[in-house]
Amino acid sequence: MTVQVTRLENGLTIASDRIDGVETAALGAWVGVGTRHEAAEVNGVAHLLEHMAFKGTARRNAQDIAEEIEAVGGHLNAYTSRENTAYYARVLADDVPLAVDIIADILQHPSFDEGELAREREVVLQEIGQAHDTPDDIVFDHFQETAYPGQALGRPVLGRAEVVRGLGRDTLVDYLARHYRGPNLVIAAAGRVDHDRFVALAGEAFGGLPAEAERPDQEAHYRGGEYREERDLEQVHLVIGLPAMGIRDPAYYTLSVLSTLFGGGMSSRLFQEVREKRGLVYSIYSFTAAFTDGGVFGIYAGTGAAQVGELVPLVGGELRRLAEDAGAAEVARAKAQLKASILMGRESTGARCEQLAQQLLIYGRPLPVEEIVAEIDAIDVAAVRELAARLAAGRPTLASLGPLNGARPFEDLARSLA
Repeated sequence: MTVQVTRLENGLTIASDRIDGVETAALGAWVGVGTRHEAAEVNGVAHLLEHMAFKGTARRNAQDIAEEIEAVGGHLNAYTSRENTAYYARVLADDVPLAVDIIADILQHPSFDEGELAREREVVLQEIGQAHDTPDDIVFDHFQETAYPGQALGRPVLGRAEVVRGLGRDTLVDYLARHYRGPNLVIAAAGRVDHDRFVALAGEAFGGLPAEAERPDQEAHYRGGEYREERDLEQVHLVIGLPAMGIRDPAYYTLSVLSTLFGGGMSSRLFQEVREKRGLVYSIYSFTAAFTDGGVFGIYAGTGAAQVGELVPLVGGELRRLAEDAGAAEVARAKAQLKASILMGRESTGARCEQLAQQLLIYGRPLPVEEIVAEIDAIDVAAVRELAARLAAGRPTLASLGPLNGARPFEDLARSLA
């Protein structure tokens, strides 16, 4: 294994994955807090903070940050999710010190200039508005809120417009000070990087972070139910979900295989039965949304108003059928797809860096690829059938958006799963 991990006295984890034969390195800081760690009255603060980190520090203004990284041919980006926030870069190997310095600067010394904040708040509001105008995007927010109502886990990552408008500088400063601390951070790199040199760089840049940290996780309570919204669109957008296991659960790999088999590609059951044989959709796929202590198995489909009544019970019936007749050939094919995706991803410095950081946040250790492959290889037909039956027995969540015209997809789904 090419991975090395060092933990500093302040709780900061520094990890590297050396890849010989490349000239670049991907690196970044992964912070173990996200939308899930926000109170309702500041929903969206994690995402707004991610935006504001690039808007200037005591040493650099926003233009300086962009010009310095691009002057060496690198790029810098970030994202916010429900359970973590990431700031990452890809550069030539010789420019790793610069990338570490910039990321450390924007995370520890953002200026949060009031003028920049006013402008960036408007940018985020535009982003929220764009999401609301994109039905196959916003339907997932409605789905999440219906699955986890009244909980941080059910709130939108972008935040709610009425809340974001009120987020001020003091709120950002407080959130940063409370959460961006040593035990909550993983600094990771993959590519042509020397571990000891990387530890020295990251330790000097981040060693001053406080050693005490809080991560107030609210326990996930899946509820399920229906969200429906009549909207004048060409299609009805549907997200169907059922309670599943978290990413730390031993059955998570079985869930990944099942999802691949059910709706993960052109050979999957949903694609073949729903699109190829019946022509009910252009787009249909299954997915897993796994958190540290729970998750959902879901299906997205976009279809015509006249097809909803046929599509929804067909999807439910296919899941019930999977519990009875999942076959060895399709399970083997799904396992091969999943393993190939994992192994192909290892040819990317960015993917390996991301995977390493996420594993350390979730499991507290890097997972050797051989261990992951062995877990997938051990999955058999009986395990897939048993899990399909377990999923079908759960209380469903269904979010629908579009010209429903009196269709009752939630009731249709419930009957098909009974």
